[in-house]
Amino acid sequence: MTSPNPKKPGSASTRGFASLDAETRRAVASKGGQSVPKEKRSFSRNRTLAAEAGRKGGQNLSDESRSFSRNRDLAAQAGRKGGRASRG
Repeated sequence: MTSPNPKKPGSASTRGFASLDAETRRAVASKGGQSVPKEKRSFSRNRTLAAEAGRKGGQNLSDESRSFSRNRDLAAQAGRKGGRASRG
């Protein structure tokens, strides 16, 4: 693995993931997906287990935290706001 680039114009630091060149960032990021052998990735082998875990995560939210599911207009408003922001 290569070392970080010298300080780039406009950058605050030569440390950290963002200061690496694009090729090195891709190499480091790809290692995260390779860290667990495929045979040990239980969700990739068992869709039912993955679906069950997703449902459990959703059940852990209190009713107050589910405002979008309870208020469709609020969800639509947030979506429009996000769409405007992503267009710049």
